[in-house]
Formats: sequence, C-alpha cells, structure tokens
Amino acid sequence: MKAVILAAGCATRLRPHTDDRPKTLLNVGGVAILRRTITSLLRLGFDQFVIGTGYLEHQVRDAVADWFPGLDVEFVTNPDFRSTNNAYSLSLLRPQVDGHPFILLDGDVVFDDRVVEELLERGPDCLAVRSVGEIGLEEVKVTANAEDRVLAIGKHVPVRSAMGESVGIELFSADTSRRLFEALHRRCHEQGLVNEYYEASFQEIIEQGATLYGVDIGTLYATEIDTYDDLVAANRRLAARPAFDVRVDAFRVAV
Repeated sequence: MKAVILAAGCATRLRPHTDDRPKTLLNVGGVAILRRTITSLLRLGFDQFVIGTGYLEHQVRDAVADWFPGLDVEFVTNPDFRSTNNAYSLSLLRPQVDGHPFILLDGDVVFDDRVVEELLERGPDCLAVRSVGEIGLEEVKVTANAEDRVLAIGKHVPVRSAMGESVGIELFSADTSRRLFEALHRRCHEQGLVNEYYEASFQEIIEQGATLYGVDIGTLYATEIDTYDDLVAANRRLAARPAFDVRVDAFRVAV
C-alpha cells in the first residue's frame, strides 16, 4: 500500500528552528520526525512512498536517500508552497495516488506505531481521532454519529460536540481516493481554493455520500509539532520512553 507524507510547508511558527531546515527534519527524541515516520510505516508493511515537498526540498530528498537507500519513493514538489496550503500540496499528488488505497500523514506527526495499527485493523475509510486531553479551538475537530461515522471535520466544529481532535493520519480505500482527488482538483484548481486545509475536501465528499469513520486512539500517543511548545513537550514525553530504534526490522517501540 502507498504512504503519502506531506512535508512542503515553511513552519514559520517554529522559527528560528526551521530557518535552515524543514520541520519534518527536526529531531524529536533524538530522531528526525520524517525518519521516525518512514521507519514505522515500513515496519507496518507500507512499501511505496509519495512525499510532497516544497521548502528546502533538497534536504528532504537527501535525508531520505541517506536513511533509506533503495526506498520506493517519489517526491512531488509544490513550487507554490509559500502561498498555498496542504490541500493544494495533496492535490499535486493526484497522478501518483488517485485511485489507489493509501495512508495519509502530515509530515510533522509523531506517533505510536499502534495508532496506524488501529486504523489498519479498522480498515479504510477511517481517520485517527484523539479524544483524550484538551481540545483547542484551533484544532481540527471531528463530530460523528453513534457508529463513529464522521459527520463533520474541520477547525469550525464546536468543541462541545466533537468526538475529538483529528491527529493528521487517515486511511483511504481506492474508491474514496478517487472521490477525494476529484474534490481536491475541483476546489484547488477550478475554484482557486489553494489556501485551505485538505479537511475541506474531506467534508465535501462526506456531504456527497462518502463514508469515513473516526477511530478513537484513546491514550495512544500522537501529536503534531506545530510550535516550539509542541517540540518541547514531545521531547519531554519521549525522554521518558525507550529510545526509538531506527532499524526497520526492529520490534515496534511505543511512544
């Protein structure tokens, strides 16, 4: 199955740490975020990778080649990364991913391997939702019915009605992949909505009848590194855990 990782943005909220490197190459717990992600996905059986790049993309390409020689990976550049958002970056991956089942991850997510295992056990189409802990107004939130079918997703969702926070990891079937890329193309390239989050396209296909399920990950660890405080908190959390083994054939190490 294909794994899609979006790593195009400038991460201005993490400056000066991202002045000279992409956010996905920042070390968390002594290991670069992107290296953690690819290692975990390889262990879990993903064997094809598509990485959306932009800011300082040569560093991403060089790092992946150094860490994973021979990896089946395609890089797709968003040349307009400074003026567009992740929906546009994802839309550019249509030739590589449209019509294929795939897992989608933001390039700044640090997660316990078990989170992805939960999605694989549930099966597509689904997304990881964190219900434990505080949910901020600016987070992408999810509401769902009694069967955990997603009804609404986005920052606009009221906290009081939310199932939880979307952590930036989603698993799609081939059919939903086609629907999603049709929506992304229509919104980004026909309507010019280049500066929106991809969850807007999720919402559109849901309203058109697509089924997505929220998978509550409970206390499993998954966090996005958006700010310096996020970076400090993640390093503090991982410092209390066993070191992450970068060998692909190593046993899973929960974080």
